[in-house]
Amino acid sequence: MTPNSKRQLAQFLAEDVGKGDITSKLLPKKKISARVISRETAVLAGVTYAKEIFKLKGCNVRILKKDGSKIKPNQSIMAVTGDAGDILACERTALNILTRMSGIATQTNALVKKIPKRVKLHATRKTAPGLRYFDKEAVEIGGGKKHRLRLDEMVMIKDNHIAVDDSLLSLIKKAKKKYKKFEVEVENTSDAMLAAKEGATTIMLDNFTPGQIKKTVQVLKRQKLRKNVMLEASGGINSKNIAKYGQTGVDVISVGSITNSANGIDMSLEI
Repeated sequence: MTPNSKRQLAQFLAEDVGKGDITSKLLPKKKISARVISRETAVLAGVTYAKEIFKLKGCNVRILKKDGSKIKPNQSIMAVTGDAGDILACERTALNILTRMSGIATQTNALVKKIPKRVKLHATRKTAPGLRYFDKEAVEIGGGKKHRLRLDEMVMIKDNHIAVDDSLLSLIKKAKKKYKKFEVEVENTSDAMLAAKEGATTIMLDNFTPGQIKKTVQVLKRQKLRKNVMLEASGGINSKNIAKYGQTGVDVISVGSITNSANGIDMSLEI
């Protein structure tokens, strides 16, 4: 957990509490015990962050299931003790983090199981604003890879960059002068060849069919360029077709839906 993630969690709680939990203030001042319980089968993610949220209000937390654990319906995930008003003030924020992160980890894990171990599943920047750090952590817990968190981490030349510069070759040459590693998004085999010849370290095959990827891989092999680059498949990949993409010869498959369309796992806090 980073200092910045701790600050974000404090902000999330403050956003929900506002000037105070006026409903819980109606309750008698008393110490209680509560448990967070899963209502469905899932891969658990986010318990350390949920614990931190409760700790912000002085609650004591005992983690019963660790991140990455396979959980079943009606299993207790964590035990919380503290002032009733404090626990209830934290309840929704903690559950929001847990349910979203567990949903992402569960979906990621399901996709990872459909592809060969040598092929890595990467997240994208298609995340909820403010939640990227937590979304990407959940992907990693589920067995995927974070890829880049921010635009300042790596050069990735995409279609709109090419449209502005009007030359893929020009952009590649500019990138090579300043950076040892960079990625290029291409939409056809000829551009993939160009990117490989000019020294791109990663080539994203965007919206290619499995058949088109196999053809591109063979062309790169014939030109003795395949070993020089990492190949990434992206665009329109989901649980129904990911197995086919995993057999095309790519090194990486990136899927935006694991973070931008994740279904939260049903959980509740019971006193």
